[in-house]
Amino acid sequence: MKIRANCKINLGLDVLRRRTDGYHELETVMLPVRGLYDELEIERTAEKGVRFENRGLAVDCPTEENICLRAFRLMHDRYGVDGLRILLDKRVPFGAGLGGGSADATAVVLAANELFGLRLSEAELIDCAAALGSDTAFFVRNTPQLCTGRGERMEPIDLPLEGLWIALVKPDVRVSTREAYAGVRPQLPATPLRERLARPIAEWQNTVGNDFEPSVFAAYPELAAVKAALLDAGARYAAMSGSGSTLFGLFDDEAAARRIATPFRYPL
Repeated sequence: MKIRANCKINLGLDVLRRRTDGYHELETVMLPVRGLYDELEIERTAEKGVRFENRGLAVDCPTEENICLRAFRLMHDRYGVDGLRILLDKRVPFGAGLGGGSADATAVVLAANELFGLRLSEAELIDCAAALGSDTAFFVRNTPQLCTGRGERMEPIDLPLEGLWIALVKPDVRVSTREAYAGVRPQLPATPLRERLARPIAEWQNTVGNDFEPSVFAAYPELAAVKAALLDAGARYAAMSGSGSTLFGLFDDEAAARRIATPFRYPL
C-alpha cells in the first residue's frame, strides 16, 4: 500500500510547565498541510523482520534509529506484526518543526493495523503513536486538533481558514528540539489558546504566539527576518512552526503567497 504522510504546522504554541517525567505540558493547535508529504510504500513480506529503504532526503540518524523502524518494532512487540517492507521517499525536511518523522511513524502504525487486520480502535492507534513521539498521535486523526499534554491529548477545533493559502519557508537552518526546549521559559498565558483563536484573524498576530520564538530567533536572527518578510508580503498571520525552523504565513491571495514561498492550499 502507498501512503502520503503529510506534514503539519502549529498555530499557536504555549509551553505551560515542565512535568515531573521530563516532558513539557503544551497547548497548541496542529493543522495538516496536505500539499507537502513523504511517500511511503509498505507491504507484507514472507520474510520475518523488516526491510527498510530511505530515498529522497537523507535523514540525519543511523538507519536502525529511524522512527519508521521504531514504529515497526513497537507494533511487533505489542501485536506480533512481522514481515514488512518499508520504502520511504523522504520529502519533508527534518529539524523543521513540520512533524515529518512523526507522520512517517504514524503511517507505519496505520499500515500495520490494516495489513495485518488488527482492527485497533482509534484510542489504541493513538496510544501506539503517542509512544513514538510528542506530536505523533496527531497524525492518526490528521485534522485540525487542539492538542494538550505532550501533544497526545486532542480535541477537534474549527477555525476560520476557508479560502486562505499557506506559504512555507524553510531556511537553511536546523533547530534541534533539545536546543529549542533548553531556551524556552514555560508560563501560563492569561487567556487560553482556544479563546485567542476564536477572535478575528486580524488579532492573532498580537495574541497567538509560539513560545519557542524568542530564544530561537535570538540564536538564529535570520528566522526572525523570514517572519518579518512574510508579514511584509501581506500575510494575515505569520509564525514559526513547532520548535522551528520552518516559518509559515496565512495569505488571502494565492499570488501573494506564491511570490514569497511555495504555497499549499489549506484543505477544508
